[in-house]
Amino acid sequence: MHQIAIPESDPILAEVLAAYDFPATLLGAVRYGQGHINDTFCVLCQPQEGDCVRFILQGLSSAAFPHPEELMENFIGITSYLREKVIANGGDPLRETLSLVKTRDGKDFFTDSNGKVWRLTPFIENTDCFQSATPELFEASARAFGRFQYMLQGFPAETLHETIVKFHDTENRFEKFVAALEADKHDRAKDIQPEIQFVLDRKADCSVALQALRDGKLPLRVTHNDTKLNNILIDRETGEGICVIDLDTTMPGLSMNDFGDSIRFGANHSKEDEKDLSKVNFDIELYEVFTRGFLEGANGSFTAAELEYLPWGARLMTLECGIRFLTDYLDGDHYFRIHYPEQNLDRCRTQFKLVKDMEEQFAEMAAVVAKYAK
Repeated sequence: MHQIAIPESDPILAEVLAAYDFPATLLGAVRYGQGHINDTFCVLCQPQEGDCVRFILQGLSSAAFPHPEELMENFIGITSYLREKVIANGGDPLRETLSLVKTRDGKDFFTDSNGKVWRLTPFIENTDCFQSATPELFEASARAFGRFQYMLQGFPAETLHETIVKFHDTENRFEKFVAALEADKHDRAKDIQPEIQFVLDRKADCSVALQALRDGKLPLRVTHNDTKLNNILIDRETGEGICVIDLDTTMPGLSMNDFGDSIRFGANHSKEDEKDLSKVNFDIELYEVFTRGFLEGANGSFTAAELEYLPWGARLMTLECGIRFLTDYLDGDHYFRIHYPEQNLDRCRTQFKLVKDMEEQFAEMAAVVAKYAK
């Protein structure tokens, strides 16, 4: 047994750390990363010889995830499946997928005295997590997210829990927008008629993906649902995306949504709340960079219909995000954190400008997919 230094200033953290049998002397835990949802700490242990050993400790947000046990069931199922695939491919399962450290009593996670669920994973060393992308990093992230789809194509997606119900249900997002518009609690609708009309004119678009799913055109897959660059660990030696992280929103979904959310996030050069819309432009070249990497990583695992709908994924994820910003503005800015009164309105306008650009270049977007489709 190693002597464990427990931080007395935080009794809950001390309780959680005491639940694990660390392989070396525990030096302590420090807050880590830029996430806003879970409580994340880097735990540091020092062996008698050699380098410091690190772990990531996360306390799951009960506000964001009201059923953390279901989330952990998803996490365990997905990472166990990926581990087997990585081993079968001759890879390194300790670097190419997340893995859990069991508690002293052999459990996959710990529930503290306040009912909060915590998990511990080994720190994947010699990797970086980036907040902004070069074209090379954007393509590396695309390959990693495409490979994530490829590796999980045989996983029974229907067995996963919905950790956030109706998360990418664009029809539901439209209905919530209409309800907020009709309520108009803060008398804001009269001043934003162009934005309101923009959404109303695209009611039919909001059903494109879900109708294709209902019609059996698109298969249900395991989807990550937060496919931003900072959810990929980039190997320092190779510059390649080695591990997909932040699996909390991984659940049943459509491949077009994972593709589309990355495009929404990465295929432009503007701030999310840019006021000057002349600076907000969809970059078809970055779209091609991501498409090339994503389809390379997916390695032919998508159906012809899925390939056809990928450009729709970009349009719909961007439209959905804009609708959510506008809905929150009408509701009084309760969901998204704002730093000035009309920030959510500015955010929705940038998304709608990107949607308009995509609509105008939709044929080119489809041609890019066809160019790299396997």
